Amino acid sequence: MMKYLRYLLLAFVAICLVTFALANREVAAVRLLPDSLANLLGLVVSIALPVWAILFAGLLIGLVLGFVWEWLRGHAHRAAARSVKRDVTRLEREMAVMKDASGTPQDDILALIEKPKGR
Repeated sequence: MMKYLRYLLLAFVAICLVTFALANREVAAVRLLPDSLANLLGLVVSIALPVWAILFAGLLIGLVLGFVWEWLRGHAHRAAARSVKRDVTRLEREMAVMKDASGTPQDDILALIEKPKGR
């Protein structure tokens, strides 16, 4: 059921985007710099694009910047998770070493922690 709702929502969004693109087919000039500054510096860079392409490009650039920003922001959380994972692995190795050959822990605390359920 949820899969069909997702497909319905995606179809609705696609229809809206196509309708928007068809309604905004006019060509607009996109310039790198304002005319006066471009003439002063000699960098007259201009490209003619449909309005829908300009808006979709802006949306795409915004999404990419947002994803990159969040990925950079989450770096500290990922680093902390890696550190905790290393600590857990190290502690599990230490716990395995503390058990004797018969499988019973040598430490009283470990014996309490690993006591079989139901006894």
